[in-house]
Amino acid sequence: MMMQKTTWLKTICLSVMGIGFSTAMQAQTKVSLQTTQNGGTISKHIYGHFAEHLGRSIYDGFYVGEKSTIPNTAGVRNDIVAALKNLNIPNLRWPGGCFADRYHWKDGIGPKADRPSIVNTMWGGVTEDNSFGTHDFLNMCKLLGTEPYLAGNTGSGTVQELSDWVQYVNFEGKSPMSDLRVQNGQEKPWNVKFWGVGNEAWGCGGNMTPEYYVGEYRRFATFMEGKDLYKVASGANVDDYHWTETLMKGIPLGLMDGVALHHYSFPSWEKKGPAVGFSEQQYFETMKTALRMDELITKHSAIMDKYDPAKKIGLVVDEWGGWFEVEQGTNPGFLYQQNTMRDAMIAGATLNIFNNHNERVKIANLAQCVNVLQAVILTKGEKMLLSPTYHVMEMYKVHQDATRIPLTIETGDYMLGSEKLPAVSVSASVDAAGKSHISLVNIQSKKGEEITIDLKGKNFKQVNGRILTSGKVDDHNDFDHPDKIKPAAFKDAVLKDGKLTVKLPAFSVAVLELI
Repeated sequence: MMMQKTTWLKTICLSVMGIGFSTAMQAQTKVSLQTTQNGGTISKHIYGHFAEHLGRSIYDGFYVGEKSTIPNTAGVRNDIVAALKNLNIPNLRWPGGCFADRYHWKDGIGPKADRPSIVNTMWGGVTEDNSFGTHDFLNMCKLLGTEPYLAGNTGSGTVQELSDWVQYVNFEGKSPMSDLRVQNGQEKPWNVKFWGVGNEAWGCGGNMTPEYYVGEYRRFATFMEGKDLYKVASGANVDDYHWTETLMKGIPLGLMDGVALHHYSFPSWEKKGPAVGFSEQQYFETMKTALRMDELITKHSAIMDKYDPAKKIGLVVDEWGGWFEVEQGTNPGFLYQQNTMRDAMIAGATLNIFNNHNERVKIANLAQCVNVLQAVILTKGEKMLLSPTYHVMEMYKVHQDATRIPLTIETGDYMLGSEKLPAVSVSASVDAAGKSHISLVNIQSKKGEEITIDLKGKNFKQVNGRILTSGKVDDHNDFDHPDKIKPAAFKDAVLKDGKLTVKLPAFSVAVLELI
């Protein structure tokens, strides 16, 4: 629970949820921008994405095949490539997720006609032909201008298998695996930096105890040989602090570069509720779960600090986002859901939290990119739409590799009955060109918020901004109305006498630029 007028010292990135604004409202949120302080770099990699072999993410999503009438490059949809390049996505995680510990990479290389079919036992029990494999994914990453993040199989795979995969994609000299890569049409290595050493080892990745996984990690990671590899251990599920403690205590610092954390947002695990047409209570509970990310990062970071006070090991939140019931009539194992202004609130508030924890959070991956969970892109045949979450990610890209500006914030509460949540979240940064950006989120479902921002004597000359909002919190884009929700110019930010006054509607996200 938060006290009325709770104070947070944070990097201030404010995404706002909005229905309407009362002009009679007095200022409830006060922000102080510490413009003379350097809060360190906000890693661009916290704006990463996730593409699992799940539902219509890869097949009938990213990949339609070379013979498709939908414009494509080597089978990958050109419109998806263009949309993701516009986000400047820094990394893309593949092939899972839970699928990763069931995937054997050699099934997906060589002539496509010779590749064996497999059954995706984890997601829907569907048969796939392995027509999208290592070469297809890594060459797609080249098209996207993004870094691949490969999740290795430590569940049903072997140490030799993962060691061979590293050599296949990274080794430039002569070896059995590099020779095989050349034979399959790729002369030069891709030089993949980011590697997951298993996924959710506590669950679908093997149902291991943390003590057992530490031994497995040390064994697998030892034989993943190569320069400049960034190895990520399968980390905790939500608040399993014992898992993080065990990994930090049991794995030498030089053998591990990141520890994963997975956390999803929903009203309750037992009854996630619909993606559209949810109740006020379901909305409130979802936002309560989303805002818990701050507590989780704080507590996991405190454990990591005991063993790594220099913060050399990154916290890698490589699965996050909203998880609701699938759309009616779709395969329950495909996790296809609509994307509403509620998802925009999850995205804006979560990215603010990541920005504000930039000293420890180094990589994050929204789950997922296309047609699965909190997707930024949905497709239907040749049609494609950009979700409200896409637009938040596009608005926030100004923070990638920018310098965090520390802030203090006093915010009022979003009330529902006797429960309350902090109404507003904020983060801020200054980019290499000297432009400052402030991101604001107001999660209240019915109430606007007036925000005063003290610029601490910084002589800004003008403010510009964009806002994402709509008429109802479950509004969304569909294939008949793909542009119903999109960013618009924001006019309710006034710069005067070293202060910025902002009037944010309910459930809205705004990003301001000060120059």
